[in-house]
Amino acid sequence: WDASGRYFMVAANASDKIAVIDTKEGKLEKLVSVGKVPHPGRGANFVHPQFGPVWSTGHLGDDVISLISTPSDDAANAKFKEHNWKVVQELKMPGAGNL
Repeated sequence: WDASGRYFMVAANASDKIAVIDTKEGKLEKLVSVGKVPHPGRGANFVHPQFGPVWSTGHLGDDVISLISTPSDDAANAKFKEHNWKVVQELKMPGAGNL
């Protein structure tokens, strides 16, 4: 889930994508391409200083964590809107695993 609780993110492993489901509208909001097979477990939400609210997930068998920008109703985060539903950063980790 994103921090607002509106969007549910789930791994679409066969396509190396994250499916974003808008639970308010009951529809697929976006498919976000990630570098490798996204981890099927839950991710983590936090506010990135450069990209605003993000959801993060690891990848199966890879040492990278992808940060995906998420929307926010908070006016203070309006400046980050251009990044929504994009991978804004990939963090190289010392080994494979998940959050």
